[in-house]
Amino acid sequence: MIAVLGLLAGVVVGLLVRPEVPAVVEPYLPIAVVAALDAVFGGLRAMLDGIFVDKVFVVSFLSNVVVAALIVFLGDKLGVGAQLSTGVVVVLGIRIFSNAAAIRRHVFRA
Repeated sequence: MIAVLGLLAGVVVGLLVRPEVPAVVEPYLPIAVVAALDAVFGGLRAMLDGIFVDKVFVVSFLSNVVVAALIVFLGDKLGVGAQLSTGVVVVLGIRIFSNAAAIRRHVFRA
């Protein structure tokens, strides 16, 4: 319940304050969001499987975001940023849909 209240408070503060994203970070933000969603869906799946560990979730969340951003940063420096961004989104998208399918099977028994 605390997490839900924190999420709601964060959304309200974000809507009221309207933070601006620095231009230097803009290319990495969508990839970081997709990586964070991957960690969230993985954590939800682990919770439904009965193997959720909060420390593992936090480390997974942070490392997913950092590694995805570093891959895109490296791609930008090599001149292939768009291709690596697409690759990261595809890989994480596959993982998200795989976790979503497992969650669906748990919830709906189908």
